[in-house]
Amino acid sequence: MPSSAEAPMDARYEAVSTGDLGLFELAPIPLWIEDFSGVKALFDEWRDAGVTSIREHLEEDPGRVKAAADRIGLIAVNACTLSLFEAGGFDELAANLDQVFSGDMLDSHREELIQLWEGRTAFTSYAVNYTLSGRRLDVQLKARILPGFEDDWSCVLIATEDVSEREEGRRRLVASEAFTQGLFEHSPISLWVEDFSAVKALIDDVRARGVVDFRTFVDVHPEFVSRCMSEIRVIDVNQHTLELFCAADKPALLSRLNEVFRDGMEQYFREQLIDLWDGKLFQQREVVNYSLESDELHVHMQFSVFPGREADWSLVQVALTDITARKKAEAYLEYLGKHDVLTKLYNRSFFVDELNRLERKGPTPVTLIVVDLNGLKPVNDHLGHAAGDALLRRAGEVLNKAVAKPCHAARIGGDEFIVLMPATSEAEGLEMIATIEDLVAVNNQFYPGAHLSFSLGLATAGPDERLEEVVKRADMRMYEAKRLHYLKAGLDRRGKAEGDVEPALNA
Repeated sequence: MPSSAEAPMDARYEAVSTGDLGLFELAPIPLWIEDFSGVKALFDEWRDAGVTSIREHLEEDPGRVKAAADRIGLIAVNACTLSLFEAGGFDELAANLDQVFSGDMLDSHREELIQLWEGRTAFTSYAVNYTLSGRRLDVQLKARILPGFEDDWSCVLIATEDVSEREEGRRRLVASEAFTQGLFEHSPISLWVEDFSAVKALIDDVRARGVVDFRTFVDVHPEFVSRCMSEIRVIDVNQHTLELFCAADKPALLSRLNEVFRDGMEQYFREQLIDLWDGKLFQQREVVNYSLESDELHVHMQFSVFPGREADWSLVQVALTDITARKKAEAYLEYLGKHDVLTKLYNRSFFVDELNRLERKGPTPVTLIVVDLNGLKPVNDHLGHAAGDALLRRAGEVLNKAVAKPCHAARIGGDEFIVLMPATSEAEGLEMIATIEDLVAVNNQFYPGAHLSFSLGLATAGPDERLEEVVKRADMRMYEAKRLHYLKAGLDRRGKAEGDVEPALNA
């Protein structure tokens, strides 16, 4: 490798190269000797022209930076410099400086000029250079005007440290962090980063006081659960969280968390605290939150303490998957399994299950009202099934309005209904019939067309009487009421049905 001895010899080079052991040539880092006297002269011209802010002057016209760079002369380089920049000698390197100092080199040079303008005799900068083969070099520059040359800057020693490996690692780290942040910010599920360290401190304090049964403790001290909830600090949320909870931005969401975590949330959080007490730092459960527009949100929550933060819980990630649509679908399927779609009353399947439950568990006495819609067939035959369905829907409206929990009304056949009334006497059953009669009268005033009419039979279970037998008695009374209804109207059962509700009761 040719040495810098091939460079032009002058007193400035000799000042640094002929010392003990020729330290310049033998230095293990790339060194340059450059002549900045042209830059000094240019600065003097600018000052004489009235320039006071060098930064504004250079930013106003970037060509001024290049003009200053063009006035720098290369005096010498050492062998390490030639090796780093893949040059065969001083002349080859000097002839290709435009390739070495390309790209955004002028940006870093502007900062060097500013430091010199401010009167410093030394400057530092970070720059990107290129070898003669085109390989990128990240370099840290450290320069100093050598003693004796402060007046004209004609001898400046520059050390070029190759920091490419460090900078590449830094760029990879930045890219990795950006990628991770992008995954967080644009994840299709709601992500929260929270600080649970205060919660851990509270739990540790309870444990230190000798509490062993934490579940009993939170049952006796529900305020502890509220206290822990208030101590959670939300560090960050992603974009999908803002969309899910209908928040304009992060401050809007974080300032209204009391609207998000309300109502039954303490019940879920209580179980979460119990799991944390038991050392479960990863948890999954379904919870209910609310959007800032008060919409109920069913979410699947995954809670995880970050690795390395197990000692203090200072970083926790909570992932919320919106399962509201699934919950609504499940609720609707459950509703369909227990309800008659046309009348919105319970169906026969529910009636059978509820009858068996009352048979086993009560409460007693149980009163049953069997209800039959009069005249449905003539309406279907003469007005069409749409009119018959409308009459059934009106029957459902009346019974839904009349019957409230713990009582239930169910459609058990085409035009047959039944009312289950646990812990109800016969007298209270008669009051229910009177309510149904009143609602039927109102319904007929409200709806034109087909006349709504019920035949009803009531029975109350006696001691040790099977409910199946009670249903049979109520059914028989309903048929008696229906016979009287048609007899009074002068019609058989297939005729056009009109008239009022006529319940039949045993004496």
